[in-house]
Amino acid sequence: MSKKHLSPVFLVTVAVAASLESSLSAHGQTPTQSQHLLSGDSMKVSKSLSSTMYNVKGETFISTTAQATPNSNGNAVDDNQSGNQPDNPNNTQPAETPEPRVLISEVVVKSAVGQLPSEIETQVYQVIRTKAGQTTTRSQLQEDINGIFAIGFFTNVQAFPEDTPSGVKVTFVVSLNPVLTKVELDANPGAGVASVIPAATVDKIFSQQYGKVINLRDLRAGIGQLTKEYQDKGYVLANLIAAPKVSETGVITLQVAEGIVENVQVAFRNKEGQDVDEKGRPIRGRTKDYIIKREMQLKPGQVFNRNIVQKDLQRVFGLGLFDDINVSLNPGTDPSKVVVVVNVTERNSGSIAVGGGISSASGLFGTISYQEQNLSGRNQKLGSELQIGQRELLFDLRFSDPWIDGDPYRTSYTTNVFRRRSISLVFEGKDSNVKTFNPDNTTDVNSQATPRIARLGGGVSFGRPLSTNLYENPEWFASLGLQYQRISSRDVNGNIRPQGAVFDDSGNRLSPTIPLTQSPTGEDDLFLLQFSAQSDRRNNGVQPTKGSYLRVGLDQSVPIGQGSILMSRVRANYSQYVPIKLLGSKNPETLAFNLQGGTILGDLPPYEAFSLGGSNSVRGYDEGKLAAGRTYVQASAEYRFPIFSVVGGSLFFDCGSDLGSATRAAEILNKNGSGYGYGLGLRIQSPLGPIRIDYGISDKGDSRINFGIGERF
Repeated sequence: MSKKHLSPVFLVTVAVAASLESSLSAHGQTPTQSQHLLSGDSMKVSKSLSSTMYNVKGETFISTTAQATPNSNGNAVDDNQSGNQPDNPNNTQPAETPEPRVLISEVVVKSAVGQLPSEIETQVYQVIRTKAGQTTTRSQLQEDINGIFAIGFFTNVQAFPEDTPSGVKVTFVVSLNPVLTKVELDANPGAGVASVIPAATVDKIFSQQYGKVINLRDLRAGIGQLTKEYQDKGYVLANLIAAPKVSETGVITLQVAEGIVENVQVAFRNKEGQDVDEKGRPIRGRTKDYIIKREMQLKPGQVFNRNIVQKDLQRVFGLGLFDDINVSLNPGTDPSKVVVVVNVTERNSGSIAVGGGISSASGLFGTISYQEQNLSGRNQKLGSELQIGQRELLFDLRFSDPWIDGDPYRTSYTTNVFRRRSISLVFEGKDSNVKTFNPDNTTDVNSQATPRIARLGGGVSFGRPLSTNLYENPEWFASLGLQYQRISSRDVNGNIRPQGAVFDDSGNRLSPTIPLTQSPTGEDDLFLLQFSAQSDRRNNGVQPTKGSYLRVGLDQSVPIGQGSILMSRVRANYSQYVPIKLLGSKNPETLAFNLQGGTILGDLPPYEAFSLGGSNSVRGYDEGKLAAGRTYVQASAEYRFPIFSVVGGSLFFDCGSDLGSATRAAEILNKNGSGYGYGLGLRIQSPLGPIRIDYGISDKGDSRINFGIGERF
């Protein structure tokens, strides 16, 4: 998914609603009286001693020296504008009449009710530009009224002129706002959806204004803080939809539409981003709508939240079914609601591969595999592999559902059947291997080969996050399963061989014989009840730079069938990641630590022993050549650092031990049982993940290059 779709402001098709602060301005904090305070009865002017005249409506001051007369509309006009002046061809526009001025004898400010607080009175006088002993105009008085309103303390302001022997006395009568006692939100009126902003948060924003005369400027600033609170929490559609209401008791009610989600819809788009085909028909996708919607925490009836939607998109993209995903918003049937449309572009979900080769185990063989990541559009996974060789038939069929339909706890399940064959590292040593043999002819070198462990079986497991919030990364995840395997030890030709020994190149036995299976027949039945729990706090599952990971597991066998195996296998694995800055690079540097261990109680089938050494264990040793035992402990430390572009490096130290619990096979192969390795490595980024190349040196002085995909831990 491109960053533009996962950026903090994802794509929308409608403009985000105006902020609360702009809504406040739009609804007008200045009372309507200010628009007509100098007209009608609001301006009461008497004839002054200076022979200043006024019309009956008091709309215009008229100076006798200007020789102006009222026109038919009652407005004053100059004689030169009344049509008595000869036409002047050079003047196409009449001269503008100067606005009449009057002499001010006194300026008084008083409250319409009660006494005006002195600090507020002082502010009023400071903004009035009309001064005693100076002349003024109607426009100047209007500006003074506007200036008084701009202070923010008043519901009404009026100017009353009065003739006095020394000029005109102007009295500004102001009506104070009430004392603010509380600010309340009337959120989503008529929708029955509570506000996403707690009352305590509103009180905190306006607490400094409580107990004081309401000031519109301070109120506007508080509403600005409230707007920021909405924005910071991701509620970007919140909008003040009416002018603030003030009660007689000083309670201000802010009516807010917070942006309720009316519906969540899914729209499919093609590779070109179009939502219709060449015939104008909507693009139809394979994925069921509910697969997408159930991954979204944002539901109809909730308030739209940008932060939640961002995480929802990441979860939907994490399904691995889509090449691109974004969100658009459409208006709902109610203007205060919105329809959220999730636009997705599906990727190809199926693949098939064929191949072939030749090996010592299978001879000439061919393979075919099929993978489907979105079976029937339900996000179910189906995988199958088939290998047909000259000596064996192997297969692996897997089916998984990451979220059982209708389950409220996000329970997943996986089931599989398989027939596998591999060479066990338990029977391999540094200089020699344990080999099978023909009991009727122990020196027959054709039957002497490292044992092949064949497993035929299947199982089912269920997993569930241990969290009450299905949409947050769970701190713990647990799984429970049941598995059955028929396990046999075979030679290179597929014959069952219950015993093995060390032989030289001539076929001569060099060690005592040892059992290769629990049962003397060479075949075991292993029934396992499996439980595991993990806590993943890493910031990145592929290349973590901080956080921790813990996994514990228990496999309990049931003694049924051949071998009657009764064992308890316990394992634990813990990793810690610490970000550091040694090189001063912009790219992350990390100290990574890993500690793991395990033990098997009860019966120990030889092939189930823990193996140490190799690319995923103690580097510097060959695979499985360090130890094989009933118990093990292993520790690693790495310093991971950037080099350039897609290449990184690491310095590492590994150590491990079987704690003296070596198996019979390990003893006759003279495995060390304990050891350590150190070295350096490269990490090259690729579509498959980091390609890991490590050069390790063992405590015995041997060196080895280990390869792998992904970090060691």
